Amino acid sequence: MSANEPGQPPIAQVKYSSNLSTPKVVLAIGAHPDDVEFGCGGTLAKWSTDGAVVHHLVCTDGSKGTWNPDEDIAALIASRQVEQRNAAAALGATGTVSFLGYVDGELEHSKEAIDRIALAIRTIKPDVVLSHDPWKRYRLHPDHRNTGLNVCDAIVAARDPHFLKHHMTNHGVVHHRPDALLLWEADEPNHFEDISAFVDAKFNALERHESQFESTMKATDEDGMEVFRQRMRTRMSDLGAPHGVAAAEIFHLMDRL
Repeated sequence: MSANEPGQPPIAQVKYSSNLSTPKVVLAIGAHPDDVEFGCGGTLAKWSTDGAVVHHLVCTDGSKGTWNPDEDIAALIASRQVEQRNAAAALGATGTVSFLGYVDGELEHSKEAIDRIALAIRTIKPDVVLSHDPWKRYRLHPDHRNTGLNVCDAIVAARDPHFLKHHMTNHGVVHHRPDALLLWEADEPNHFEDISAFVDAKFNALERHESQFESTMKATDEDGMEVFRQRMRTRMSDLGAPHGVAAAEIFHLMDRL
């Protein structure tokens, strides 16, 4: 599997933890619309079914997500927001779906982005945050790297009372420390979530991102979509096999934040 294929990393032979207790509140942070569903859609569907309130935060506007040089970019941005909201609903997510609106491909590792993500963490107060692993080797897309870096820095800023004190003055929120951070596309995965019962929910959500069928899923018709589904099923099965489950999503887990 290519290092630039979305969603899951190569399989590594390391000792894994498994299946966090269902959190009450979850915040999944993706670089683009559809990244969350690729990275942790099955896990979010599982937790939503078990009562978790799942929130989505998307960092960029998705405006580069087409191979059509004549695309109406304003219309694409609007469509991708609708697709993301529909995908979240398909996972059973009942929390907010928010967009930071940075230009696709131009997201920077910046104090501003860290501030805005930290504000979301302090406002939503998630038990678990999920996002991209910024240290994945050979990952080309800068938005994925910088989203992960911004999220990691924002967790530090959000958890400590002497960072970003203007959040209390301007927004009435105080510091918040999540219990865990799960990084998908992990360079060194050490945790799996059994999603055997939620593969179809993951597909259902991914297929809400209709604008991405050609560019990301490499499908221009139903036959192509079936090839995509089979490729993803095989991948999730391969990820689950070492752990004795039919399908898994794997992550690098950081706790004691």
